[in-house]
Amino acid sequence: MAELQELGDPLGEGALEAEAPASSCLAGNRLNLDVYPEGCRLFLKLYEKRREEVEQVEFLRLSCNEELITSTLSTIPVLKGLKSLVLKGGHTRDEIGTPQRGLVASLPQELGELSHLAHLDLGFNSFSALPPCITKLGSLRSLLVSHNSLQGLPEDFGQLSNLTFFSAMKNQLQGLPQNIGELAALETLDLSENALESLPEEIGNLQSCTELDLSGNRLTGIPSSLDSNSKPEKLQRLFLEAGEDSFTVTPEGCRVFLACGVQFCFPLGATTTSVNIHFQKHSPDPQWVKLKDHDILLSEVLELQPHGIHFQKEVLIWLPYASTQYLHDREIVIRTFSGQNWSDLRTRVEWKEKPKKHVACCSVPHFSWFLVVSRLVENECRVPQEGALLFSTVDPNIKVTFPPGVTEETRTVKLQVLPVSSEDLQEITNDPETVASPLLCLSQNSSIDFLQPVKIQLPLPPGVTGLTLDRSRVHLLHSDWNAQNWNDITSQVVLEFTHLYALFEVTHFSWYWLWCTTKTYIGGFAKYVYKRLRMYQVNFIALQRKKDPEQVLLQCVPKHKVDPVLKRLHDRYRGPEPSDMVEMVEGEQFFAAFERGISIDADRPDCTDGRISFNFFSHLKNVKEVYITSEVDRKSKSVKGQVSFYRGAVPEDIPEEVTKRRKGPDSHWLATLPIRLPKLKTQGKEQPTTPNGFSLPPLNLGNAETGYLTQANLLAIAGRVGADWPTIGLNLGLSYQEVEQIRYNYRDDLGAQVLHMLFSWAQQNEKHPDCVDKLISAMKESGRQDIADEITAIIALGREKYRESIRRVGLDQESSTEDSAIAMV
Repeated sequence: MAELQELGDPLGEGALEAEAPASSCLAGNRLNLDVYPEGCRLFLKLYEKRREEVEQVEFLRLSCNEELITSTLSTIPVLKGLKSLVLKGGHTRDEIGTPQRGLVASLPQELGELSHLAHLDLGFNSFSALPPCITKLGSLRSLLVSHNSLQGLPEDFGQLSNLTFFSAMKNQLQGLPQNIGELAALETLDLSENALESLPEEIGNLQSCTELDLSGNRLTGIPSSLDSNSKPEKLQRLFLEAGEDSFTVTPEGCRVFLACGVQFCFPLGATTTSVNIHFQKHSPDPQWVKLKDHDILLSEVLELQPHGIHFQKEVLIWLPYASTQYLHDREIVIRTFSGQNWSDLRTRVEWKEKPKKHVACCSVPHFSWFLVVSRLVENECRVPQEGALLFSTVDPNIKVTFPPGVTEETRTVKLQVLPVSSEDLQEITNDPETVASPLLCLSQNSSIDFLQPVKIQLPLPPGVTGLTLDRSRVHLLHSDWNAQNWNDITSQVVLEFTHLYALFEVTHFSWYWLWCTTKTYIGGFAKYVYKRLRMYQVNFIALQRKKDPEQVLLQCVPKHKVDPVLKRLHDRYRGPEPSDMVEMVEGEQFFAAFERGISIDADRPDCTDGRISFNFFSHLKNVKEVYITSEVDRKSKSVKGQVSFYRGAVPEDIPEEVTKRRKGPDSHWLATLPIRLPKLKTQGKEQPTTPNGFSLPPLNLGNAETGYLTQANLLAIAGRVGADWPTIGLNLGLSYQEVEQIRYNYRDDLGAQVLHMLFSWAQQNEKHPDCVDKLISAMKESGRQDIADEITAIIALGREKYRESIRRVGLDQESSTEDSAIAMV
């Protein structure tokens, strides 16, 4: 410690304690200090104690979120052999978890003398311009300046002749220098998420560039020098902006990235001529997207044109899909449409880190329609004349044995298993004694029966063993492919039982289900149970917010989520019980409409003629929150109405007796739930009104000592707010829903919108001691410094009047003493 004092060390006593960890970080020619809270302090201390070793460092990483980073930068140029330098921000976060930018906004000119520096990362800092020393780094091959505030690049940027990688994503670049085309070695150029409106023609001179990302800019076009038709050898990767709907593929091939997350890889020679590919995404239409009972749709439908075009080599497609973490014993496949039927493609699943998402990948020889589906796991095998064995990977206890001579020609057999929990079965049947095995689905690519019986092994239902089995209660059920009917075939087959399994033989395939129950008419009973097991059993919910009944929450909820959803919403919402269970097809579009004196805000983008459109997905939240109004006067009575959920168009002139019978397989109507708007509360005493009839409560914000904002003051302020009121309201703490409701309720009167926003906030915050300061801050944050200054002046005047009143009553000495105390503080 005495040694530190003699040296006059500005780093403080903690540096001595930090010397040991810093020394351990000096591993050969590498020094990684960005993971330490005081990495810059450690670097300076280490440089002081072991200067010769530090000067040999070739790879250095430091955090730019430390106060000492400025003094540290002046030391870095002495590291003459430095090859890689990482000076990044983002190592600290604010109170809400947002990464903070680094403190570096410039670099010492001497940094340009690092003749061996090949890699420089200045990401997540505060640069508004690229430091001049960077263009002096003749050996620089990789430069990253992402997440800064750069508005342009220097005119001598083309001097970086050895640069192969340059990333300036997430900046404010408005243009590029013409000499960017002189970067002959540049292979990857990332200019995404900037403000570029145009590109210089010289950008087409980047002969080595194989990856160019221009997404997230304001480009209306690209230079002809970048046209893939004219110079296809230049651009092996193509990033398309949102809104673009086509791209060109040449015989040289390319990799294409769409803004929606879809990717393509066209290998060299996939086409013999240039082909223009059009793409668009559709919402799934249940009339032509045919899903099986237990399929779950995980994406929209991607259409690629021209349809049926055949490629010389298969094209790889990556489709993002929604996560299915809560689903088990399932697999992800890409399904394609040939124009006549849908088929599943061999698919692999990948996880993309940037951005974080699940993607499904497959290879295709031609284009049509594609979507991602979660299905029951499908096991398959090829059955030759010699026979084979097929078992389920979901339940290895399920086996299918094919004896020799079972077929003359090799055929493919597929097996799927639907596990059925005892809890679900007993809840549906209301019979604790009914149990069943997993449901077995078998199929093959041939319509010919097997030449020899095929032996099937099914596990016995839970709780049942071969020793305790009551054979009179056992039923083997067989169904057609659509599971429309279940037939009891127990008497038609020879059932054998071991301690754990049931064994039987068949010559053709379909679905098989083993039950143990006392029910007599088991076929019809099983049909009812199977129908209830389908994935798309849903309830509709319509709830009104307790504090604001005009705010209505509409939701379509799968049956197993109803109770948790209602429990979660109970404290804030009230409403009727959920609708009866209805069936929906995955991805199906349906509507909701309000009737009987209640209407909806027609300005919503998903609202047409008072109907709100939904798309049902069993794995996503199917919820909308809307504002409704009454078509009758609520001053005299409450208003009763209903919200109806339905498919297709709204029937006109529906008699009341018909509205009571809107359910059933042949009806468009799915459910109807009541809505009630209470009678408006009358005020106890008459309040002043503005010329447009808006009622104003008496208000005094603040206090006598700091100064008041009176009702008259707020009226004057409201007159100056204008169209900025939504931004001001949000900055005052109003929710987006509250702002939208005000906008709708007073949609034809800007003045009333401003008044309602300002006075409703004032009423809620009248008792808060810092409400006036919050109002001033909100005005500043909204870009209305003029109003903030006016409020400040009003408060100052009120404070002065208060002090004058104190002096008039003889308390000026006390006041002056208080002022002196404040001044001393």
